[in-house]
Formats: sequence, structure tokens, C-alpha cells
Amino acid sequence: MSSGSGPASDPHLLALLRAIRLRQNAPDAASAGEADTAAALSELSGGKKDDERDDEKTEKKPASPYFPAAGSGSDRGPAARDSGKPPTVQRGSAELLWRGDPGATVGRAGLEARKEPRGKRRDSTVPITGVNPAGPATPVPEIPKLEGIRPIGAPGTEFPGPQYVPRPPAAKPSRPMSPADGMDPADDIALRDTQRLLVTSLTFAGGADEVADRLWHALLQAQPDLLASLPGTPQTQRDQLARALTWLVHHMENPPVLVTGCAQLGAALAECGIQWQQLQLVGAALAEAMRAGTAPGAWRQDFDQAWRWTWQHTYEWIVHGGTLVAYQPTAWDAEVVGHELRRPDLAVLRLRPFLPMPFRAGQYARIEVPGVPGVWRPYSLAVGLDPGIVELHVRAKTETGVSGNLVHHTRTGEHVRIARAEGAMILPAEPGRGVLMIAGDTGVAPMKAMLAELAATADPRTAVLFWGVRDLDELYDIDELTELAHAAPRATVVPVVAEGDPGPYASGLVTDAVAAYGEWTRHEVYLAGPPLMIAATGAALRQLGVASARIHHDPQE
Repeated sequence: MSSGSGPASDPHLLALLRAIRLRQNAPDAASAGEADTAAALSELSGGKKDDERDDEKTEKKPASPYFPAAGSGSDRGPAARDSGKPPTVQRGSAELLWRGDPGATVGRAGLEARKEPRGKRRDSTVPITGVNPAGPATPVPEIPKLEGIRPIGAPGTEFPGPQYVPRPPAAKPSRPMSPADGMDPADDIALRDTQRLLVTSLTFAGGADEVADRLWHALLQAQPDLLASLPGTPQTQRDQLARALTWLVHHMENPPVLVTGCAQLGAALAECGIQWQQLQLVGAALAEAMRAGTAPGAWRQDFDQAWRWTWQHTYEWIVHGGTLVAYQPTAWDAEVVGHELRRPDLAVLRLRPFLPMPFRAGQYARIEVPGVPGVWRPYSLAVGLDPGIVELHVRAKTETGVSGNLVHHTRTGEHVRIARAEGAMILPAEPGRGVLMIAGDTGVAPMKAMLAELAATADPRTAVLFWGVRDLDELYDIDELTELAHAAPRATVVPVVAEGDPGPYASGLVTDAVAAYGEWTRHEVYLAGPPLMIAATGAALRQLGVASARIHHDPQE
């Protein structure tokens, strides 16, 4: 070694520093400079065996953010089917708790623990040289030029001089570039293979609708409590299963979308009260529903392996999403499937949530529209004659607010977001108590939901709805209300027109019509409409002897 002081006096350290600068300014020459730097350091360390250096220079390929890497002890799913072993999934050390279980029921392990964030390159420092191919973490001081030091690397890769102007990179880099989303190319191939198997087997099994029907009946036998916890009728549940299968197959090759969607499903299921144990048999039931619809001899082992492998990952992402409801509010994306302008300033919108959305008849939820992001406004949730569809009855208060956007600017096919349902204005649990509903203007929406529930459950209790409006033109939904009342065993709708020709209906104030109709002290009373109407009607009911505890309405905002 030279006896001079400082790093610039040592030709071996100088070679190392120049290699670092080379990695920073000319990454294409990394492989060429590595060998020379290793030779320089070998003189300092006394040398190592060639085979040891070769072993230490071997870079370890980072694992995929979504699927286990090859050789990690986990299969890549269907891509590894040649081994003849069923796919396995490595478990992380962190256990997940599913919200809704006060006893702290421990779920299965969540998403596989990772050591670095998704999309971030791991530290691939070469052990023998100490050089990181991605460049040094801190700037390297300028190295003085010394005579007698040979260039590092092959000709054309010398360290650039002070007046160096970088040239455009070569069209084909010397080393493969990592995808922007951090996915390993081998995982892309495995995902496409899996998607091909899922599509082929789903077609052989009769399509998404037939598979969903068999899956629903299998779950009805194996997990009846699971289906009972989900909202909707049996047909709407089967429709949602069919849409879920189609969505899963179509997005199999896009892990970020797949993980996000499964997490949203997990949050929605947790809001429905589903426990993680109830989902454990879904994978086996799904594979059986696929196999049962396939012609004899057409079902293959790789089909079965693809569906079970897919469900293993999907299950983990669903459970992970179910834990998030304890830390962040849940919102449902819904498609606008109907928009009717009933009056110049009033519209009835029909929404279909993409995921199961639990709510009770009479409740309300806050709505966000794309035109006014971040602003949520409460609207009662109505249910009409079409199960699985949520109705909003909206009168525009402004042109540009949430109500104005819903009435004047929202079109069929667009999406809105719905927050968790709120409110305690629901049908009474006591089956013997009658129901009196008094609505004004668009306040008829929650009453319509209650009528729909009475009709759907064939509830034998008496129910009377008084709908007070200013004139006949404001009875914008009278036909469907009348149809729902006819479907319920003992329900009646009484429109009350305050001004003008009442037609075949009662006229005057709605409070007078209520007082003249009968005695209401044994009924649960529900009010909805403008604030002044609610206040006046509540006072009139108390004068008629109705206890305040029996009068229900949502808080006014």
C-alpha cells in the first residue's frame, strides 16, 4: 500500500470510489466495472477464492409484492403445477382480527408480510464489492485525476471527464428493467396462465350465472347463516355472486386492482356482520360448483388447482379488508341504473351498489357525487319494486351542490358513493303495534322503503301512510306507492292535497286528515319531510294523545 495519507493516495480505494461514480453516472456499465472493482478489493482483503466471489456477487431477485417468489417454499399457483404438489401460501406472523367479534376472534394470517414498500427497489448491494447498482445513497466527492491508474471496465466505459455530456441511453438496456408496479415478469406469466385456466373452466362449467346458482345452493346447505347475513333476496344474492365471479376472472392479471377490490369486499362483508370463519368453506364450494357443471372427463386437475390457488389469495385479501372497518369509514360505489326527472327540480335515481350494502328500511345514508368531491349529503334510502336497487328521491336546492348534481347533471351509467347507513327510524320490533307514517314532499322515500319491507315479509300489522302535498302534480310516485300497498297484507296509502283540485284524494292539511281518520295511541308514528311540517305534525299528534316516545323522525340538518 502507498504510504501517502488520504483516500486519493491509495490506488485501490480510488478504484473503488471510481466504480461507485461509474455506477451513478453510467449504470449500463455496471457489469463491466464490477469485476475490476472486485479485483481491486481482493488485493486489500488478501484475496478470496473464485467460487466464493462468484457466490457473493450473485444478486437475489426481489420477491413480487403480491405473490411468493420462486424457490421461496411457495408455489406460484398454476404455473407450478408440473411439480404435482398443491399450491401453498406462506403465512405472515401478524394475525388479523375480524371486526364485530368482542371476544377478539383471531382470523387467519393477512397479507404476506413484506420488508419493503411495494414498488420500491430492495437493497441489492453486491457483497464482494459493496456497490449498490442503483447508485450511492449520498453524493460522492469529486475524485482527482491521477496518472498511472488504468480505466475501470471495458473500453468505452471510462469515467467521464469534467466536460462530459451524457448520451441518450441505449434502446435496449444491458440489464432488464423492473416494471413500474414492481411485478416480476414471471408473475405476469403465472397470472396470465391462471386467468386462462379460470376463463376456460368457467366456460366449460356453464358460465358465471350457472356457477353462481350452484355456489349459492351449496352455501345454503353448508353455511345458511352466511347467506342470512347478506342483504337482498336469493335472486339478488345470486346476481351479485355472478358479477363477482366475472369481475374476478377479468381482473386476475391486475393485482393492484384485485387486491383493492377484495379489500373493499371484505369491508362490506364485515359491515354485514360476516365473520371470517364463515368464509373458509367458500373456496371448496366454489371448486365443487365449477366441477359439478363440467361435462364428464372435462374437469382437469389444473382447473381445480387454479381456482383453489386463486381463492387462497382472495380470501387473505378479503380478511385483510375486513379489519380496516375499525380504522376507516366504509363507502360503497354504486352505479346509476335509472334517472327520472319527475318534476323540473325533482328526480328519482335508482342505484345498484357493486357490493353487499346492509341497511334497514327507513334509514338514510350520505351521498358523494363526482361533481362535488369530498362533500357528503344525507338522503333517505328508498326501495322500490326492483329488489337490489336503492332509490334516492332528490329535490334540487341549488344548481351546483350535491342535490343539483344529482337532479340535473347525473346520468345513467355514472357512479356515486354511498356511506354507511344511519338512523333509527325503522319498523318496530313489536309485531302487534300498528304503523302510522306521515310524509311531506320527498319525505315519502323512507316510507316507501317501509312499505316495501311490509310487502316483502307479508307483515300482517296495519300500516297507514299519509302523504301530504301542495297540489296533484307533487304526487310524483303515487303509482308505485299504491302498488306496494296492495302487495302488503294490511297497508293503505292516503294522499292529502292542500291546494287546488284534490281529484280523488283528500284535501286540506295532512294533520286534519290524520285526526279525522282514526285513533293512533297504539301505533308507532314515523314522520319525514320539511322541518316545519315535522314540528307541526308532532305537536298535533301529542295533542291527540300520542306519547312522544312513539313519535320517530330523523334529526334535521
